[in-house]
Amino acid sequence: MSLLSVRGLKVAYGGIQAVRGIDFEVAEGELVCLIGANGAGKSSTLKGVMGLAHPHGEVLFAGERLHKLPTHAIACLGLALVPEGRGIFGRLTVAENLDMGAYTRNDKVGVQADLSRAYELFPRLAERRGQLAGTLSGGEQQMLAIARALMGRPRLLLLDEPSMGLAPLMVMKIYETIAAIAREGVTILLVEQNANLALRVSQRAYVMESGAITLSGAASDLASDSQVRAAYLGD
Repeated sequence: MSLLSVRGLKVAYGGIQAVRGIDFEVAEGELVCLIGANGAGKSSTLKGVMGLAHPHGEVLFAGERLHKLPTHAIACLGLALVPEGRGIFGRLTVAENLDMGAYTRNDKVGVQADLSRAYELFPRLAERRGQLAGTLSGGEQQMLAIARALMGRPRLLLLDEPSMGLAPLMVMKIYETIAAIAREGVTILLVEQNANLALRVSQRAYVMESGAITLSGAASDLASDSQVRAAYLGD
């Protein structure tokens, strides 16, 4: 059964059609990636799901229509977006950022358990819990953005370009953690230009070009597809 079901999603900015009526699904417990070149409409797709870009079409989450719901109401249903550029609160400490991630929750015991888990996943954040988030390195800020999203205990985690601007070693650490989060049962929709990495950790994948989905299937099959390899994997 699909946790997220998208039908005919369109997103436009003025006269520019960024997403052109796409269909896709994410099942409970899956890690699904959406790959494509810069400007293909991947980030706009996530914004459409989260109600950030005045979308048209049908978006169902756990059977509930998200159409016309405000973003804060969508988040309260169990979706969490880690945006491109991270969106951390630079003038707050690491610990305060994580507290903000749990602002909709009132189960103090559960929040404390999730905070401990966040520090286990990202030991650097534990070391820097009193440090202003704006003074962290880019990789540490990405860790914080993911950890903050997890503090909401989401049913669906949306990740937008988590490798962007990071050194190769840090990218690998981030992706190791994403894979660990998926193994714990968190459903993930991953948007990524680095197709090699995205296909390596995902179960299924969609390829997006010029606002449309052009290919879909098992991630392992797309990773060996000659068209995908030529366009996105450098072959």
